[in-house]
Amino acid sequence: MPFQGQPNFRHDGASRCGVLLVNLGTPDAPRPREVRRYLAEFLSDPRVIELPRLFWLPLLHGVILPFRARRSAHAYSQVWTTEGSPLLSLSNALAAGLQASFDETHRPILVRTAMRYGNPSISATLSELRAAGVRRLLVLPLYPQYSATTTASVFDAIATALMGERWLPELRFVNDYFNEPSWAAAVSRSIREHWDQHGRGDHLLFSFHGIPKRYFQAGDPYFCHCQASARAITERLGLPRSAWSLSFQSRVGREEWLRPYTDETVGQLATQGVRKLDVVCPGFAVDCLETLEEIAMQNADTFAGAGGESLRYIPALNAGQNHIDALLPLIERHLAGWPEGDREFANSTAEHEATARNRRFTQFEAPPQGG
Repeated sequence: MPFQGQPNFRHDGASRCGVLLVNLGTPDAPRPREVRRYLAEFLSDPRVIELPRLFWLPLLHGVILPFRARRSAHAYSQVWTTEGSPLLSLSNALAAGLQASFDETHRPILVRTAMRYGNPSISATLSELRAAGVRRLLVLPLYPQYSATTTASVFDAIATALMGERWLPELRFVNDYFNEPSWAAAVSRSIREHWDQHGRGDHLLFSFHGIPKRYFQAGDPYFCHCQASARAITERLGLPRSAWSLSFQSRVGREEWLRPYTDETVGQLATQGVRKLDVVCPGFAVDCLETLEEIAMQNADTFAGAGGESLRYIPALNAGQNHIDALLPLIERHLAGWPEGDREFANSTAEHEATARNRRFTQFEAPPQGG
């Protein structure tokens, strides 16, 4: 019988596998209050801002957030849709597409989305997966290139959320996928499709999110992963080195970040005679503030102001079949060895359930009394 006063836990339910897609995050609404709450969580992460907390946190809350929240809220309002935040809605749509692919093979795999900062939170989504019987979990941060500021921060949040759990799931974690052939092929295919529809520009610019230069000097491989990504994509496109450039966007503060900077590069290309500039951002799995507002709006204005004719932003892979087909081989490989990783799993369900019943225990029994 169960211990007196304890919940009547059951451990005999069928177990499932979960695939958790994690993206950066978004405010709940494009208003200063919600944006400030989101930025406070984001910029308080020591993985993102590597400064002494006693110095940084008073500066963040006393000086930066009061001004930046209002400015960022205006930027978010420029890209907000009827479905809400593009980053969240597109991430959810990607998860739904992957879920549909797994459902076709009748495997008990749940695909869910979580945000590193904001909602739906990692802890809340893990609780949902646990309640659904997920005992094996694959975490896929939606960052093709590894950085401590992004991928490692997701790992920190997963570990923190699981610290209080009594029964941990089996856990696997994808560090990066910039060298996944299916991913590079998908990005190059999306560029070709854009050129087929809109014509090819005079030059192709790869713009990646930046990080402080000292992070790279301390050992972060992000810079190298970005360079390798661009090379893999341009090799598939057959582009000579003179036909493309690489830069880094979204820098903040006064310290030096990875160079060259995107805004400066865009202006320089215009003054050098580039009339039509194509920009792609393969570090972003889905479109968001940094692509839709910073690149397609701000940098388009910078390019025009420097004498360029048009900056054409090439959309992220988003939730298209191209993206789903790119991620499926990656996920399948990381599921290998788990029952759900076997495509024949659905055909052996009866045998699997019979085996499970033989090992099943229904309730936690109290130890016998006495010696």
